[in-house]
Amino acid sequence: MSDGINNKPAKPIKQYTDTVTHADSANMHIDMHAIGVVKSSYRERFATPRQPTLDQPETAEIHLNAGMNFEQALTDLDGFSHIWVIYWMHLNNGWNPTVLPPRGPKQRRGLFATRGPHRPNSIGLSAVHLIQIKGRILTIEGHDMLDGTPVLDIKPYIPYADMIADASSGWLADVGLVEAAGASTPSRT
Repeated sequence: MSDGINNKPAKPIKQYTDTVTHADSANMHIDMHAIGVVKSSYRERFATPRQPTLDQPETAEIHLNAGMNFEQALTDLDGFSHIWVIYWMHLNNGWNPTVLPPRGPKQRRGLFATRGPHRPNSIGLSAVHLIQIKGRILTIEGHDMLDGTPVLDIKPYIPYADMIADASSGWLADVGLVEAAGASTPSRT
């Protein structure tokens, strides 16, 4: 059998996922290392904004670790206005399957239907405005991270891929915190 282009034999298709079962993946231990740390004025968990885009945006810095060639990894990132910061919420202990959101009626909601910080894995995700990059230091604005927060990864915010115009807002629309159709301006309730 050939590939039809240069008459070389076609390689058999390898099913990489056949070597690991779903049970193996579900029970996997994952070991991560911080790539840097956030230097922020937020020092108290309950003083950080619940949704930073609704408050006056604060600046912070992400200091990436030395000796990892992160200067090269930052090449071309300065052309993006916003970035995703994936981080570890290092001061959280434990989690609950339901939470009481800070906005809307006082009704418990399923954790996965909220952005509550106490999660089975203390992973945080924030889209922030990238102000500048100097060496291994990124200045950001509009964040919700505490001083000393370990950063796990940084990715560019890409509007055509990250913004879904007709996405629904679940219970937030049901209780009137956002408009029911598409991306809308949240209420400051």
